[in-house]
Amino acid sequence: MNFVFYDIILLIIFAIFISIFLHSRRKRLKREGLLLLYRTSWGIKLIKKFGEKHPKLLKIMGILSIITGYFLMIIMVYLFAKIVWFYISSPEFVRLIKIPPIMPLIPYLPSVFKLDFLPPFYFIYWIIIIAVIAIPHEFAHGIYAIYNKVRIKTTGFGFFPYFLPVFLAAFVELDENQLAKKSKTGQLMTLSAGTFANVLTAILFLFILWGFFSVGFVASGVAFDTYSYSVVNASGIQTINGIAIDKSAGGDNQYASMLEVMENSENINEIKTLEGDTYWTSKDLFENPQNALLFEESGQIVVFDNGPAVKSGLTGAIHSIDGVEISSRDDLIQELMSKTPGQEISIQAYTEDSEEELTEFNIVLDEHPEIENAPWLGIGFLDRSSGGGIIDRVVNIAGFFRKPNVYYMPRFGASEFIYNLLWWIVLVSISIALINMLPVGIFDGGRFFFLTVAAITGSEKIAQKAFRFVTIAFLLLLLVLLSSWAWSMFA
Repeated sequence: MNFVFYDIILLIIFAIFISIFLHSRRKRLKREGLLLLYRTSWGIKLIKKFGEKHPKLLKIMGILSIITGYFLMIIMVYLFAKIVWFYISSPEFVRLIKIPPIMPLIPYLPSVFKLDFLPPFYFIYWIIIIAVIAIPHEFAHGIYAIYNKVRIKTTGFGFFPYFLPVFLAAFVELDENQLAKKSKTGQLMTLSAGTFANVLTAILFLFILWGFFSVGFVASGVAFDTYSYSVVNASGIQTINGIAIDKSAGGDNQYASMLEVMENSENINEIKTLEGDTYWTSKDLFENPQNALLFEESGQIVVFDNGPAVKSGLTGAIHSIDGVEISSRDDLIQELMSKTPGQEISIQAYTEDSEEELTEFNIVLDEHPEIENAPWLGIGFLDRSSGGGIIDRVVNIAGFFRKPNVYYMPRFGASEFIYNLLWWIVLVSISIALINMLPVGIFDGGRFFFLTVAAITGSEKIAQKAFRFVTIAFLLLLLVLLSSWAWSMFA
């Protein structure tokens, strides 16, 4: 039975448990904003123990946390401005993005919005990640409050009571009046400590991820990114799978007509042009946002060349060629270059339909279209080392220990499940650290920004005005961001 079934059962059981827990302790609950807060004294003694020991080490770490806080604030302001500009300047591309620009990370989000570049995100992942991220974050605030002689009033948990009461958070409630009387440096340390804890958590789990990967997976082949491809004028396409294309429709109608032809076809579709050339495409390639945008702007589309790999339906990760095992791109190139054009080779590969058993492909190599007498399989690899979006860069950092395009097989059944959990912990830790340092009132970065302006100008009135201006500007930009997305989606 699919793991999702058991995961949903766990979610329901957890929701029932939390509901009973909250109902039985309803006198200790207090509503603040959208959350129900359950206050306790749990962990205060432990926080005091850490906050009162090793003051020299805490001072050094506190200064590092302040520096890290400023660094993350600068990065986050830049990224937010870049995202807003992208949504304003590229409405055609934004229209192809289904997920809203501001969306909380909730269980099954990648599956709901079909974000294939992200691993599954189960409820059990979500609840573990909350504990791993929220508890160190709040404990760090508490430790530096004790270090700066600020009283901790309570600790506790926050629950989102709507729909299912499972969206929770941890908190450490400080004596704000005492905190406000401390030095600017002491306040900055206390505010940035939580974010710094998230950064340290990300680094720690990145190394745990690296260590687990080395024992949990083994290199078992090479996965290519694409077939060899070209750009052609859509107006020159005569048939797809032998069906004539109505070019008189033009524009979006022509694009829709070509998609309709491929709707019930096989994964790979044969294209014939007016010049008699043969190309291939897939529905996924045709519907790719960048390909759709290229068609909209210039009337061109990206198609696969008529190479041996695409003609034979080669997919997945290449494990061996004529019995010679392939474990890297260099191995693949070396083995292919030992062949000659016109030679038939046997490729064994792990495919999506059979990830544990090998599928055999018998392929006749062509001559390379650009290199004389060189064999040509017709596959390609994309350069992911530079460029790309924010998520691409984070993925590259989190997977620095993986060789490009190498296919790794799990050594045991739970390898992939554990690896994805660790990967999500790293990703969410970095994301929380960045978001929390936005110079906006609801985040630690808001107070952090206020104290910085007050220290520079020597005036809390000026700092308050600057704080209010930045918060309002952020909310307006957020409105612009959401409006741009909505306009692109529904206009």
